[in-house]
Amino acid sequence: MRNRGTSHLPWIKATLLVLLLVALGAIAWHKTPPEWFDPEWIKAFLQRMGPLAPLAFILLRTIGIVATVVPNAPLDIAAGVIFGPFLGTVYSLLGSEAGAIVCFLLARGLGREAITRLLRRDVTFSDRIAQRHLPYIVLFARLEPIFSFALVSYGAGLTRMSLRAFALSTLVGMTPGTILLNYYGKSLFTGNLVLQLGLGLVLVVLLIVVPVWIRRKNPWGWYDRMTGGRPKGK
Repeated sequence: MRNRGTSHLPWIKATLLVLLLVALGAIAWHKTPPEWFDPEWIKAFLQRMGPLAPLAFILLRTIGIVATVVPNAPLDIAAGVIFGPFLGTVYSLLGSEAGAIVCFLLARGLGREAITRLLRRDVTFSDRIAQRHLPYIVLFARLEPIFSFALVSYGAGLTRMSLRAFALSTLVGMTPGTILLNYYGKSLFTGNLVLQLGLGLVLVVLLIVVPVWIRRKNPWGWYDRMTGGRPKGK
């Protein structure tokens, strides 16, 4: 017979998760005027921060991911304009990686049962996937912008994937899109039609080619590090 206190533990964890996310969301939403969805407003805000602008940007991006409030694309565009393409990409990657790891560790610390009770559904889809394939799936999800950055991170935390594999898959997968948004992101919304179509084609090629290339060529041992072994036939 289960101890009554133990049986209530998942509910306690789920409640703590809800309170944490609600608190972060409330703080972010309260402090986030509608203009924060505008890259130009974000640019002006960060410029007022002076020397603290890089730290403010990284923290904003981290909190925005954990609370799933502030969208990523406007931040990437603003970072490229304010800090320059190179530093903007670096700061974007640092903030995104930190946010993803926080989501991952929160889900892992609270546990599957707490999340299952919170969502009122059995989160077991990952059990049908081989452990060595999970990082590859995260990599693909990072390349595809339709997947929620935060939800993928929370979901990965409920699997058996190692933190190192998750962090590496996230970093490799989100880097191409982050570079594009920092270098050319503004043109996606304000540029001419030919440039927009060209950038869209680049994104599609990256989405299709990069995962296949990493799997087949295993550059710098990335695939081995992410999956814990070589692909079949190697």
